[in-house]
Amino acid sequence: MSKLIRFELRKIFTTRLTQIALIAVLLLSVLFSFSTYQNKYAFDGVSNEGTGRTAVEIDKSMAAKYEGILTDEKVQQMMSDLVPKSDSHGLNAIYIYRNAMQSAVAARFSDINGNWNGLSVSDVFGKEEIKIGYVDGWLSTSQNIAKVFFILSLVIIIMIAPVFSAEYGGVDNIILTSKYGKTKCATAKVIAGIFAVLMVTAFVAVINILIGFLLYGSKGLDCSILFAPLSFVEGYIPFNITCGTLLKYQIILAFTSAISVAGFTLILSAVCKNQMVALVASATVHVLPIMLPVAETSTLFRFIVLLPLYHSQFLSIMSVEQINGGMLYAIWAIPSALAFLMIGCIASRKAFAKHQVS
Repeated sequence: MSKLIRFELRKIFTTRLTQIALIAVLLLSVLFSFSTYQNKYAFDGVSNEGTGRTAVEIDKSMAAKYEGILTDEKVQQMMSDLVPKSDSHGLNAIYIYRNAMQSAVAARFSDINGNWNGLSVSDVFGKEEIKIGYVDGWLSTSQNIAKVFFILSLVIIIMIAPVFSAEYGGVDNIILTSKYGKTKCATAKVIAGIFAVLMVTAFVAVINILIGFLLYGSKGLDCSILFAPLSFVEGYIPFNITCGTLLKYQIILAFTSAISVAGFTLILSAVCKNQMVALVASATVHVLPIMLPVAETSTLFRFIVLLPLYHSQFLSIMSVEQINGGMLYAIWAIPSALAFLMIGCIASRKAFAKHQVS
């Protein structure tokens, strides 16, 4: 069996389209990360201004002045030190960007003129204890990872779609009429497909996290996502989790997305008589949920977000609700993914075994 699995793994990874797709994912990972890094901008409000590495260093130094638990006194100090008033030229002070820390405090505690809006920390965040610091870099990494993981889900379809469908050009006659064609061969294809998906997902996740450490260091992983610059949608996840926890959820959701996609793609690969048909059908099934007219306030949406598309595009499932023990609703993606995987493995194997050879 191990030889069969290795043989099937070789077939998956030596396919030219798969190789091109994997190289594209890695290149896009690097491109997204370094493009975001180079486009960073920061000004300390005095004399130091710059982009790229200079901007990151400015943001880190500004965050270091105020890092720790957010208090009303700290808010007043930041409002006095960071938020522009006299030079706003009629612009809404909330949307003036100088640096990440200034944007974070202005977005929550400033009026349009740059003055304190009268809100306290408890007014904005309730009873939550908010730890602040340099979160800009890791939130940027999180945004880029979301793009990469969505692309990866499509690459997984490219990898898995031919597992069974590629045999229907005549090779199926040989496989299905052999002694172990309907048993060991079919099982080896399923196992190899799952192994390939897990290996690729782990590799892509590690590469992107390493790039994040390389560009931004480890600062801010223990700080809350709730006190983030205005531009980050992660700040709208309404729960007080750290950047590190956010990234852990994202990586878990990358794996649940990967095995879910592999599950239904295996089925379509087994029932479609052509590789291209299997690929298109799988891609269509994957992206279809985003077109469903279901409002986020609907009860049905809580089940829709358990579909694989919403695992890689994590914001919706991360924002649903918090359950016992501080866990997020997103944890339900794990049993959902295992169900997709189990159904996919069993159904694809049976469909291939029942295929009528000519």
